[in-house]
Amino acid sequence: MARRPAVSASHELPNALPRPAGELEALERAWKPPTGWRRLTAVNNTQIGLYYLATALIFFVGAGVLALVMRVQLAVPDNTLVSPGSFNQLFTMHGTVMMFLFAVPVVEAVGVWLLPNMLGARDLPFPRLSAYAFWAYAIGGAVFFCTIFFGASPDGGWFMYPPLTGKEHSPGIGADWWLLGIGFIEISAIAGAIELIVGILFTRAPGMTLWRMPLFAWASLVTGFMIVFAFPAIIAGTILLELERALDWPFFIAGRGGDPLLWQHLFWFFGHPEVYIIFLPAAGMVSMMVPALARTPLVGYHAIAWALVAVGAVSFLLWMHHMFTAGLGPLAMYLTSAASFAIAIPSGVQVFSWIATFWKGRVSRDSPTLFLLGFHFTFVLGGLTGVMVAVLPFDWQVHDTYFIVAHLHYVLIGGMVFPLFAGICYWTPLINGHRLRERVARWSFGLMFGGFQLAFFPMHIAGLEGMPRRVYTYAEGLGWTLWNVLSTIGAFIFAAGALLCLLEAVRTLLQPQREPGNPWQAPSLEWVPQESYGMRSIPQVASRDPLWDRPELPREIQDGRHWLPGTAFGGRETLVTSPLRADIRHLLRLPTDGWMHFIAAAGTAGFFLLLTVSWYLAAAACGITAVVAILAWLWGLDQPPPRPRARIGDQVTVPAVATGRASHSWWAMVIVVAVDATVYASLAFSHVHVSMKLDVCPPPGAALPGHGGWAAASLVLGSLLVAAAVRLMRRERQGWLCAAIALATVATVAAFAVDFGAHRQAGLDPTAHAWGATVSALLAWQGLHMVLVLLMGGYVIARSLAGALRPDARATLDNSALLWHYVTVQGLVTIVLVRFLPQWMAG
Repeated sequence: MARRPAVSASHELPNALPRPAGELEALERAWKPPTGWRRLTAVNNTQIGLYYLATALIFFVGAGVLALVMRVQLAVPDNTLVSPGSFNQLFTMHGTVMMFLFAVPVVEAVGVWLLPNMLGARDLPFPRLSAYAFWAYAIGGAVFFCTIFFGASPDGGWFMYPPLTGKEHSPGIGADWWLLGIGFIEISAIAGAIELIVGILFTRAPGMTLWRMPLFAWASLVTGFMIVFAFPAIIAGTILLELERALDWPFFIAGRGGDPLLWQHLFWFFGHPEVYIIFLPAAGMVSMMVPALARTPLVGYHAIAWALVAVGAVSFLLWMHHMFTAGLGPLAMYLTSAASFAIAIPSGVQVFSWIATFWKGRVSRDSPTLFLLGFHFTFVLGGLTGVMVAVLPFDWQVHDTYFIVAHLHYVLIGGMVFPLFAGICYWTPLINGHRLRERVARWSFGLMFGGFQLAFFPMHIAGLEGMPRRVYTYAEGLGWTLWNVLSTIGAFIFAAGALLCLLEAVRTLLQPQREPGNPWQAPSLEWVPQESYGMRSIPQVASRDPLWDRPELPREIQDGRHWLPGTAFGGRETLVTSPLRADIRHLLRLPTDGWMHFIAAAGTAGFFLLLTVSWYLAAAACGITAVVAILAWLWGLDQPPPRPRARIGDQVTVPAVATGRASHSWWAMVIVVAVDATVYASLAFSHVHVSMKLDVCPPPGAALPGHGGWAAASLVLGSLLVAAAVRLMRRERQGWLCAAIALATVATVAAFAVDFGAHRQAGLDPTAHAWGATVSALLAWQGLHMVLVLLMGGYVIARSLAGALRPDARATLDNSALLWHYVTVQGLVTIVLVRFLPQWMAG
């Protein structure tokens, strides 16, 4: 094991003297960013993060234009500017683009761009995964947005409730664009979450313990875990609804045993945590800006960290908050009402901490401060109306009225957009050293804040006077005209302010590059001078506010007197540290720029988008291209190091590779398994939900498949063989290892074949009844995993035969084994669920 690095009270440094110039030149060569059209190949967070931010803001502007068209339509009674069908597409696309293509991606984008610098890392641990997530999102999102110009957009609302979005009531392809397009964009968001979780836990600077970590990192960590467990529910829901539309499997058709409320359960299990997925990173940004602008340490650091965790946990209890009027029964409503009140407590803790910090410090009156004050005022009002709608009798009255529209925008725009624009004013100097002009930024804030209050506060009154949501027009004499005129005027003022700020940001970024310095005298590491490789050396951190507590730290870092001042093996590298104490574990060699992630992202987007228009052969070709590109990029990652140890300081060397649970990639696979298991749990919940609605299970005309003993035994055998292959790897017996993997593949696939044959013998018809459809969905999900097993088995054998599978390059085998064992468990659960649940219900 490596000697544990430490900084003594005398601030002893890992490198006693400044480093030679040649070391810096090697570092610059390794991290040289691509230029010209080769920018498509970039994987460095400094580039991908800015691409991400720019794309998300473009979608923000596009969705805002759609909102302005709606406001013009609603400005006066009986308006005919747009047709009812076009209006339905407008509000569906506005909500969808804002929630899926702007709000979640933009907070992930800020994390990708800022977190490595805040954490003192050279980059996130899976740069190609970040780049893949971005390009899949950008390509797919652009195609999806363009459907509005061809009248092919979805028109069922951003929540896509069946039966309105079923084939009977939405026969066009608009709903399919939503289901397939948004479904894979959620996969992109999950990929980004995995990157952020592993990066925060394993690549922090040495000495940056969890309780020294920036609060933006805390917020991003909690958000990442929320994405992992919330987004799979909507993925499962989109799979089921698309299967219903494409194959007539009646999951949500009440006349054939389905239940439209099933969609609401799946959607809002994702949809309400998503509100906090959007808010928490913005709150983390606020927690970084407030102490810098108040020039004093943040009050209640530990309280805010625990509040972030509490908000993330309680948010999962709130999915029925949107279903108060759906007839779920009094107990469910009481519990959800209590949770809706409870979540205000940790949110309030954060607000009071920020206010206390402002009160304690000497607050600058710069534009970021103005945006933060606007955030406080607006978000608190949104929180108060949130508490109001947690009161059951009141919610019955205002449900689906413009009061809810106002509440939603006060929370989302107040809680995320104002902090984001504060961040634009605050962090823009990191890009090229220039600040936004203060006068322009102040005008932008004034227009945005005033316009927002004028646009959305009257909606509360219109809602209380009975104006329902999502109406195309309204009659004269209902008392709504004044409020709608004011809202329309306010919306244009707000849009002018936002556009002014964004144009000023573009103007600022076109200025010549200069040294950014630290204009706010901030305490966090992102204000240390950065290049394409991040910091010259990775700092040893000894406090929560390192730049305040140790003013000489930036110069020491620039002189290369901290960890890894150059490149150990001539490539891109960073350090892996322990999750809790941030002790150095090993050197992590990072991939460089390349084409495979871009080809994989384009292939993934093409597969889903071409399925939407029924171009099946082209979609299959794109899917195969994506798989081949992913395998090609993975092939080059799991390579043995040039030497078993790497020098990162004068007297310190660390392992150059890690295996098994010591590897960050193994923990990333654990998160992938958690995502997979959550999708499966959502499908299993759907089966249980449909089963419990039946008087007799299985329903008349359906039969249980035969006993699953042979299938279960074959699955267990496959897992045992994979475990044996892992042991054989330790003994370096490659021939026997290949044989074990081959037999494991045959056994696992045979288990599915036996189970599939049993279902066919039972004559199960997925189109006749929702129960049969849910059983078939579980079987199809297991079948998809059999294809994955075939790919994994073949890939492991290929690496073994090529001599690329070695004791010091075995992540492929370790990670595949983990996923393989999960596939076994999932198959066993499916066998028990389908065959024995009806018997337990009958008993």
